[in-house]
Amino acid sequence: MFIAAHKARWGVEPICKVLPFAPATYYAMITRRPSARARRDVQLKAAIERVWREHRQVYGADKVWAQLNREGIRVGRCTVERLMRELGLRGVVRGPQKVRGLYGPSAVERPADLVNRRFHATAPNELWVADLTYVRTQAGWVYVAFILDVYARVIIGWQVSQTLHTELALDALEMARWARRSGPLSGVIHHSDRGVQYLSGSYTDRLAEAGCRASVGSRGDSYDNALAESFNGLYKTELIHRQPVWTDAAQVELATLDYVDWYNHRRLHGALGLRPPVEVEATYHLQADYRLKVASH
Repeated sequence: MFIAAHKARWGVEPICKVLPFAPATYYAMITRRPSARARRDVQLKAAIERVWREHRQVYGADKVWAQLNREGIRVGRCTVERLMRELGLRGVVRGPQKVRGLYGPSAVERPADLVNRRFHATAPNELWVADLTYVRTQAGWVYVAFILDVYARVIIGWQVSQTLHTELALDALEMARWARRSGPLSGVIHHSDRGVQYLSGSYTDRLAEAGCRASVGSRGDSYDNALAESFNGLYKTELIHRQPVWTDAAQVELATLDYVDWYNHRRLHGALGLRPPVEVEATYHLQADYRLKVASH
């Protein structure tokens, strides 16, 4: 305050004679203990900054508030928003995302669209979505393939490659099959866009071998694979665009590995009631086991 900044030059009493401020009031202010709210704010600011940094500095007030409450720190959302503003902390803002793969010719026979923009599943291993995205590096373009289980938005398969060949998508598919090895895959709908990687004979054969039903979005439909493209935008916003320069495929792969682990196990997802994907899926299996036990008695 002004008095504290200038008291060495003019003294407290002379300044208070000019300002409508009694010396006793000033001395009371500087000796008074911080209020309960001020002390609470100091503690909350430390917790808020910790959560914000632990979660890759991408959370806004909603997710920071949700995470604090998950940890047993009871605080109002408006308080979190106020303190984040005072700390200068904010979540990342997603920009426009337009990534399109290489599409096969119209004459190529393709599977039907079994999803028709309804990206909803009532259980794991009911609907998977797959897509590719691009990352610019100093060594050239790097391509990343993802497969998500729609029920809990879990990333079940991913792969990074320096070439945009069918093997990139196939490797992600093999990871997804391995991740789901404990459950039946017969009847799983695998949905993608018209990218040539997903229309190739080797890819469709591998899907058929696993018992999955191939589904491909309609040509020229910007929403044909909206959920997968939305995730790609999230991946770019929360990881790729936060680093100005990427060196090569190896660096992107290592960072993606860390991101996938965080996304699956710790990131709070708005569409999942601000819970991590793996937690939502685990809850489903616990409830399913309970219903099975009840039915068997």
